[in-house]
Amino acid sequence: MINTYQTSLPPPPPVPPRLSRPGAVLIPAPALSRSYSKSLIRFLVGLVLLHLLLSLGGFIYLYHTSRMEKLPTAVGKEKKSAFLSQDNSQKAMARMIVKQPSHNPTDNTAPGYLEWNMGHSVLRNINYYYSSWLTVLQPGDYYVYARVTFSRWNPKLPLACIVKMRSSEMGEERDVMKAYCSLQGNSSGLCTATQAEVITLEARSQLSVWVQDLSMVNYEEEATTFGMYKL
Repeated sequence: MINTYQTSLPPPPPVPPRLSRPGAVLIPAPALSRSYSKSLIRFLVGLVLLHLLLSLGGFIYLYHTSRMEKLPTAVGKEKKSAFLSQDNSQKAMARMIVKQPSHNPTDNTAPGYLEWNMGHSVLRNINYYYSSWLTVLQPGDYYVYARVTFSRWNPKLPLACIVKMRSSEMGEERDVMKAYCSLQGNSSGLCTATQAEVITLEARSQLSVWVQDLSMVNYEEEATTFGMYKL
C-alpha cells in the first residue's frame, strides 16, 4: 500500500510571530464626564462673575456721570430760587386802609379822593403823595385793586368808586377803573363796589380812588381798601 501522506517537498516555513503593539490607554467614561462637567461649571461661574463686575462698573460710571451732569443744574436752580425769593421781597406793592375823617363824614357831601391811614397801610417801593395818591417808582405791569363799601346812598347819585391815574403830579387825570353797587332792597344797609385790573404803569405814575360822595363811604377798618403789586 502506497503512503500518500508523504512527499518529497520541503515543509512550509513557520508562521512568523506577530509584532507587539502598545496597548491603548482607556479612560473610564464616568471619569471623563466628571472632569468635563467641572470645567464647564468653572467656565460658567467665571462668565457670570465677569458679567456682574461689568454691570456693577457700568452702573457706577453712569451714576457718577449723571450726578456730575445734574450738579450744575441743581446749583443753578438753587441760585435762581434764592434770586426769585429776593426779587419777590423787593417788588413794589401797596395795601392801603381808608382813613377815618376827623370831621363827621355826613357833613361832607362833596365828591373827592379817599385818604389812607398810614399807620395801618403797607408800602414798599411806592411813595405816598398828598394823603391820597400813590406814586409808582418802578415801571411795569401792576395788579391794581380797589374795594369801597358804602353805608348810605343818594337817589340822585350812583354808588360808584373810580380809580384815577395821572402821569405825574401835574399830569392830566383819567379814569382807569370803575365799579358800582346798589343799596336799594339791601336789608343790611351796606354794599361794596369791587374792581381789579392789570395796568401798565410808568415811573412817577400816580393812582387814587375817587367817589361821588365822601359821606356815603363806610370808614370801618378793612371795609374800604386800595392797593397794587407789581407782577
